[in-house]
Amino acid sequence: MGRILCIDYGKKRCGIAVTDVLQIIPNGLTTVPTHELLNFLETYIQKENVERFVLGLPKQPNGQPSENQARVLQFAKTLQKKISHIPIDFYDERFTSVLAHQAMLDTLKKEQRRNKELVDEISACIILRDYLESQSKSPASPY
Repeated sequence: MGRILCIDYGKKRCGIAVTDVLQIIPNGLTTVPTHELLNFLETYIQKENVERFVLGLPKQPNGQPSENQARVLQFAKTLQKKISHIPIDFYDERFTSVLAHQAMLDTLKKEQRRNKELVDEISACIILRDYLESQSKSPASPY
């Protein structure tokens, strides 16, 4: 079983989170400048067994595509061409930045909360956590 790697794709930088090898626990990994993301992923998958990529799919609160969604979809096409043996899933990332900011307010000191890169990493971790939870839900028993 390989890890699941999640990307919170942004115009300037991308938050990265990854599961443990059993795909149970999501952890923030790092933040990478967007222009370096493909190289980072190629290097990472040489060291670690990655079974799947999850890309946060940005939507507006009403469910319509956000401004960044076209960039995410274009990156997904490029990623699939470059690393074709690893499938890509998308997961709705609405409100993850808000949740990340709240988590930071609850746990970090003021100077640490100013770190925008940390927001991206925490957002990727929240997307991955929600993705994992959505995958583990099974239909309710009729009994």
